[in-house]
Amino acid sequence: MNAGKDYFTDKTPFTSLKQLEKAKEVVKQTGQKYMVYYSERLHVEGAVFAGDLIKKGAIGRVIQVTGLGPHRLNAPSRPEWFFQREKYGGILCDIGSHQIEQFLYYTGCQDAKVLHSKIANYHHPQYPELDDFGDATLVGDNGATNYFRVDWFTPDGLRTWGDGRIFIIGTEGTIEIRKYIDLARANNGNHVFLVNKNGEQYFNVSGKVGYPFFGQFILDCLNRTEIAMTQAHAFKAAELCLLAQEQAIDIYRNGEIKAGMTN
Repeated sequence: MNAGKDYFTDKTPFTSLKQLEKAKEVVKQTGQKYMVYYSERLHVEGAVFAGDLIKKGAIGRVIQVTGLGPHRLNAPSRPEWFFQREKYGGILCDIGSHQIEQFLYYTGCQDAKVLHSKIANYHHPQYPELDDFGDATLVGDNGATNYFRVDWFTPDGLRTWGDGRIFIIGTEGTIEIRKYIDLARANNGNHVFLVNKNGEQYFNVSGKVGYPFFGQFILDCLNRTEIAMTQAHAFKAAELCLLAQEQAIDIYRNGEIKAGMTN
């Protein structure tokens, strides 16, 4: 950015609040963009389609989002840094960033507060700094709420890396997104289920929606606009995942209950 270039990074964009503040300073000084690839919304047609339904008022005002983000660990394929807390940030900072970004987007929140968060290492003592489970509860500035759960426990028998799902409650209906697979049924993903006053509807949108973010972001870079995603939104999702990780109660690690129903 100091060289006059916009910057596009994979999630999670930061592993510490200090890094986030530095990026904010550089954006302010240079006017360049620091954009983040929150792929679980931006690169999933079912998630894009759900956003379009919400914009059209299909379920009214969104009041709650529940996100489930299981992943397959496949530890032998991971680099050494992946298991080092300072470098990967922790599970809520890492894959939790997807969940928080989706919550902000679907609810239209500009800000939110982390009410409660937990992390654990239940089954991988050989990687003591790894979190293999995490969850969090948030409330947005418009009153909408969020619960999400992320983990590294996708069974080997699943035909994809994770059965990611989103459940969205509105004042006039509900949406479920089965992102990557429909268990024991279809091999493909992008299954969207809508229920509202008009009844029950199912949409399979694979190959039908596309990924508008990328073209929009290129135009944003050329025109200095914020159509694809605002800088404030990208930074807020990053901030909240960092806070969720920082505040998390460590409930189980290295074979020991760290917090919970113990005296």
